[in-house]
Amino acid sequence: MGEHMTVWARPERGTRGPTAVHSRADLTAVAIALADQGGLAAVSTRQVAKALGTGQASLYRYISSRDDLLDLMTDAVAGEVDLDVPLGGDPVKDLAALASRTKTVHLRHPWLPDVPPEPLRLGPRGLDYLEYALRAMAPVSLPGRTKMEIVGLMNALVAQFARTELQLSHGPAARQAAQTAYLSEAAAQGKHPHVAAALATPTEADPAQAPQALFERTMHRVLTGLIASAPSS
Repeated sequence: MGEHMTVWARPERGTRGPTAVHSRADLTAVAIALADQGGLAAVSTRQVAKALGTGQASLYRYISSRDDLLDLMTDAVAGEVDLDVPLGGDPVKDLAALASRTKTVHLRHPWLPDVPPEPLRLGPRGLDYLEYALRAMAPVSLPGRTKMEIVGLMNALVAQFARTELQLSHGPAARQAAQTAYLSEAAAQGKHPHVAAALATPTEADPAQAPQALFERTMHRVLTGLIASAPSS
């Protein structure tokens, strides 16, 4: 069995067969467009080849598998996160702001939270993202491994919030209203006083801003806890 190589470690194009007329960037753009429209299930080497007007076998001059496509796609959209924003020196605020920009990209590409998580699914743009996040934590005296874990947990939380926000935005309003009514009625019966007290807490005046406000509060609390409680050695 031959040694596996990531798509980043192989040449841009294979050397056998006819001269290549496309590039990995072409494949990536088509795959992202397919996923944006139909989700990850719509992405296959056959569908990408069809959209490019070429044979499926020709794609293997650029990639070796669908996993390569996913690597290319996730790295490309990682490049959409603005890393030119100057760091302010407060690791929690800087990471929370990065997380917010990352969630915007997840919402722009609804398939992104569904990409199977792999700790080392990193390409050139992903490495730039990681470098930025670690640079934000430069003032913190923590081991590099711990900092990497914090970035991983932050991104997992981003993906979960994005997935929930997307589901809520497409969910039936009647069902959501029925669920809210049930919780209110059940809490009013007096058997769950702590639930009732929590539900009585005032919510944001603008419901449209509620998901983002919740995300920002949660991310700030989580990052504060992770950075403050993480072992220093």
